[in-house]
Amino acid sequence: MIQHSFPFDPTCGYGLDSLLAIEPPATCPADFDAFWSATYAEVLARPTELRVEAIWSPDAETALARVEYTSLGGARIGAFISRPRESRGGLVIGHGYGSFAGPVLRAGLTVIVPNIRGFGLSTSAAFPWQASRHVLCGIESRESYILRGAVADLWQAASVLLELYPDTAANLVYSGGSFGGGLGALALPWDRRFRAGCLDVPTFGHHPLRLRFQSNGSGEAVRQYHAAHPEVEAVLAWYDAATAATRMRIPVICSPALFDPTVVPPGQFAIHNALPQAFRQSFILQAGHWTSPDDAPTRQAIAAATEALFLTP
Repeated sequence: MIQHSFPFDPTCGYGLDSLLAIEPPATCPADFDAFWSATYAEVLARPTELRVEAIWSPDAETALARVEYTSLGGARIGAFISRPRESRGGLVIGHGYGSFAGPVLRAGLTVIVPNIRGFGLSTSAAFPWQASRHVLCGIESRESYILRGAVADLWQAASVLLELYPDTAANLVYSGGSFGGGLGALALPWDRRFRAGCLDVPTFGHHPLRLRFQSNGSGEAVRQYHAAHPEVEAVLAWYDAATAATRMRIPVICSPALFDPTVVPPGQFAIHNALPQAFRQSFILQAGHWTSPDDAPTRQAIAAATEALFLTP
């Protein structure tokens, strides 16, 4: 048992068997698929209006660039791209919540790391940068909710990568953890350009269930908002990563955690369990958003499996 000082139970009272029994929400909006397909079409129809600036690279074998592109709603999004001398595909990386990622060098893959609207290179007066405020931005309706734009930022990042390096189309993959994991589950089912994905301790799974549990992550802000505005559950149904995961049709590595103070485990496992077994490769972590020495072998296995999946089209 993991020792902690949180005023709540980061396991939410679930063991492995009960977590593996969680199913996606019993109902979803009737036009869930139509909404996301239409959003995807809207994003792909928008020109990237791309700007590229080469930056210094610490690796002579890898070129680095800072790029800026236009996404849904006209938002300007910043990203980093790394291009190895020998590239065998393209990788879009989704970062964690309340943070952003710099350039990522990955052997054999051309990598784009978009800073989702509101964070890092994509900071703007239009979007709050604190996770607890960001997750509530525009939550009043399905059209205005910021997660719609966040998913769009990933799709448009893929468009940027393909525009700059058409060779990556043969092996385009995705990797994201936490916030990036949840966004990946929402984004990948509708974008047939991606061949495979990796979702680590993903969030936004099974909102009706995750709203029951306290955490120290962005979900806590949503839980508290929901207590005062229960009608928001109807909007959240459009953004349920577990519902979206049932539509996945590409190989996906998923690694949910049994203990997690930031992203409640029932929500993570709702996404994991919703992924069709024919496309899912599973790795169960003892802890997420928390250091557990017991997870070292599992993390090594995830890294090896991801390498094999991403570099073997």
